[in-house]
Amino acid sequence: MFHMRSSTLWWLPATVALAVLASCGEKAPPVHTYPMGERVPVGHLVYAAFDTQWLPQIGTGLGARVPQNRFLLVRVSITNSAGERVAAPDLTIVDDAGKSFQELSDGQDVPQWIGYLRQINATDTAQGNLVFDVPPRHYKLRVTDEQGDQSALIDLPLEFNPQVTPDVQIPDMGKK
Repeated sequence: MFHMRSSTLWWLPATVALAVLASCGEKAPPVHTYPMGERVPVGHLVYAAFDTQWLPQIGTGLGARVPQNRFLLVRVSITNSAGERVAAPDLTIVDDAGKSFQELSDGQDVPQWIGYLRQINATDTAQGNLVFDVPPRHYKLRVTDEQGDQSALIDLPLEFNPQVTPDVQIPDMGKK
């Protein structure tokens, strides 16, 4: 009886070995990184990122939005090359350590906000700013097709644009 049981289990190690070998062959294609400003086709969507802007707040006065870190605005265009209306997915940015951050769904007071739920008609283009609340560092924008099956990265160089501040004259209180 013992001999019969061991002879019927000969296939188990072979099956495990074949499963391991089969899973090794299924590698995802490499994700290509594009420079900012270049057109990036992913499925039926064509992305381009043109500019980044770091903001310590959005808006002014008591109603200003203050981020947990810093607001990063990314100026993008998304073109639908399909023959029908498609939903452009929400996007993420990835830092050099591989940590991902989702775009914010609240665009209140964001200049030229592109919106969060983006339905783009056939052959139309949506343009505007994405907004993220992230620590200042180097990022790549991960863009995906309408199903989320294909993706690419757009390099976002870390640049701080100096904000223009007006010259303010302080009155001399010591003079009469």
